Amino acid sequence: MTVKPKDVMAEAEHAAGVDENLPSASPDPAAIGAGSLLGGRILYRQYRDGYRTGLEPVLMAAAIPARPGERVLEGGCGAGAGLMCLAHRVPGLSGLGLERDARTALLAEANFAQNGFDGLRVVQAALPALPGLPDFPPDGGRFDHAFANPPWHCADSTPSPDARRDLARRVESRDMIALWVRCLGRQVRHRGTLTLALPAALLDCAIAAMRDNAIGSLSLFPFWPKTGRPARIMLVQGRIGGRGPAVLHPGLVLHREDGCFTPQAQSVLRDGAALCDPPGG
Repeated sequence: MTVKPKDVMAEAEHAAGVDENLPSASPDPAAIGAGSLLGGRILYRQYRDGYRTGLEPVLMAAAIPARPGERVLEGGCGAGAGLMCLAHRVPGLSGLGLERDARTALLAEANFAQNGFDGLRVVQAALPALPGLPDFPPDGGRFDHAFANPPWHCADSTPSPDARRDLARRVESRDMIALWVRCLGRQVRHRGTLTLALPAALLDCAIAAMRDNAIGSLSLFPFWPKTGRPARIMLVQGRIGGRGPAVLHPGLVLHREDGCFTPQAQSVLRDGAALCDPPGG
């Protein structure tokens, strides 16, 4: 089957109507559209307007070396796409998402329930601040893995007219990346992993922040829009306390010349395949 990019993130998107399966407490039900992830394997609801889920959560979920029974933390989980894709690939794990926007957090909970992911939950929190829960003791280290697609637009960029989109994508300075690395990395046990999805322009910032926080054995995953084009998305993954050398993986070409996804990209984005073998070190 030939699959175009728009088909992966919202294969069953509805143009109108209210989703009656949403809990009665959900805000603005008429503004929420129903779609799917991973070739229809996961039902996924998100707001029709404003911030829309991109490829980054699915790519991160494919890269995290989680195992059944482990605990995973996501910073800025949105409506839960990344956690659900990871839970589909690795049954039996438990995951906690942190989401600043209260309405989006509620929608993530509805998505988890609709898909039967009983091990996933979401808490409203504005990183780098953390909620006062037993999951976040002063010494941290309660999770096996953490991941995030931090906000990265420059403070002087044109703001979005949609508040949720602007909140998800704007960042006051490059220092914010360092704050997210410090905050999330602290919550991961020794030898666990932290994975970030970022534009290639912030690669140096992410690497420096991980090094400054004793996160090593770095693995870099570039994603090229098409063959011969500069990489736009980068995954940076490191191990807490890791001392191994950095590894630049072959990466993945996302699109063919006709705009459709490559077979390799389809295996990740539609079939939920792992991106590569877990890093060592």
